[in-house]
Amino acid sequence: MSFPEDEELEEIRRRKLLEYQRKLEEAKKQEALREAEEARKQELLRKILTPEARLRLANLRLVKPELVDALEAQLIQLAASGSIRMPVDDETLRQILERLATKRDIKLRVSFT
Repeated sequence: MSFPEDEELEEIRRRKLLEYQRKLEEAKKQEALREAEEARKQELLRKILTPEARLRLANLRLVKPELVDALEAQLIQLAASGSIRMPVDDETLRQILERLATKRDIKLRVSFT
């Protein structure tokens, strides 16, 4: 003998399971898109940077991942527009990083006397 409450509870469980499966599939799709975008970015960086420059960025990523993400995006954009000579070697990358560090270290001191 089946109670209406049992049937309702089973229907709620079934809907929750379907919703969970849908969310899981969506998360898998998002992850696949992210991985494809990362692979495309790495392929572009292999064309833009010498192996030594890529190694420098990989080492820097351990310390300042946000900076490396921004720099990689900027390098890809510059390469796409033809504004940078390719391949970018380690020395050139070091110079770019030094200029960025100089810009970030500027501090203003205001005194009201």
